[in-house]
Amino acid sequence: MNPTDFSKYISDFLSNYLTDERGASINTIKAYRDTFVLLLHYMEKERKIKLNKLKIKDINKDTIISFLNWLECNRNCSISTLNSRLAAIHSFYKFLQYRELGHIYDCQKILSIKQKRSPQLIMSYLTIEGIKSLLKQPDLNTKKGRRDLALLSLMYDTGARVQEIIDLTPSMINLNNPPTIKIIGKGNKSRLVPMINAQTMHLKNYMAAYQLDSPVNLLHPLFTNNRGEKLTRSGVNYILKKYLTKARSLEPSIIPENISCHSIRHSKAMHLLQSGVNLVYIRDILGHVSIQTTEIYARADSKFKRLALEKAYSKLTPEEEPLWHKNKNLITWLKKF
Repeated sequence: MNPTDFSKYISDFLSNYLTDERGASINTIKAYRDTFVLLLHYMEKERKIKLNKLKIKDINKDTIISFLNWLECNRNCSISTLNSRLAAIHSFYKFLQYRELGHIYDCQKILSIKQKRSPQLIMSYLTIEGIKSLLKQPDLNTKKGRRDLALLSLMYDTGARVQEIIDLTPSMINLNNPPTIKIIGKGNKSRLVPMINAQTMHLKNYMAAYQLDSPVNLLHPLFTNNRGEKLTRSGVNYILKKYLTKARSLEPSIIPENISCHSIRHSKAMHLLQSGVNLVYIRDILGHVSIQTTEIYARADSKFKRLALEKAYSKLTPEEEPLWHKNKNLITWLKKF
């Protein structure tokens, strides 16, 4: 049986276009692949179209809208997940409209589907005291404790995303003066982030304990589980939650409930901002493409806003002397007590 035009173009999109022309990361390609696996499942189960007969003309704007509604209602996907799925679909149809001119109108109709607006969530992050409390919890008398301290302190010190931490290898770390770390971010873009000396010591102790400073382990995952395998996102989340629970039991007032791995990244950004670091430098450390993304921290920090207002405040109203200061008889009477 001959392949359909849809199978041809979706294969070319995932196997060639994303890697060769877009330079997409492995994680992006996996996320896009998962979106189309779900779409194919929907077309087969709900639209009753067999996969080996699915053609480009079978999918239009109404089909995609129905698919997104199906994800929301039947699979309980959040708005952010729906928007991620739609972004993958948009990317495919941007690619397709230049390859299949006969379907350019349908492609543009699908590209006109707008993402859903999600409610603005309050950014969760830890204070300096909260970070200190968290990093006190690992037991440094054990190898696992040294690993966990190195992991958590590196997450905070670099402000890296969880996947960026997971993908680290010893070859990406320079412990000479000044110590730096190479982080591979979204779109396979790399950035060099400086590390402080305290962080360097944690890493040195951890890498020595696990023999990761040996030349034969340069390409070995920096952080591994008990089986020697690269940590997963859920594994990092488990480690963080364990120490958050311990810290919260000791100092509940400084460890909020809604702290996640990404909150550690938020914490670093907020602390840099509160220390007066320029947004441009914060953008480069976090690996944001646009300064507008970094500006969310300035908008979120109410303390920073208050200090800025106080600094810019000019006293306009006259200072009024209390009435009792003018009443000499009242002052004389009060002095008798």
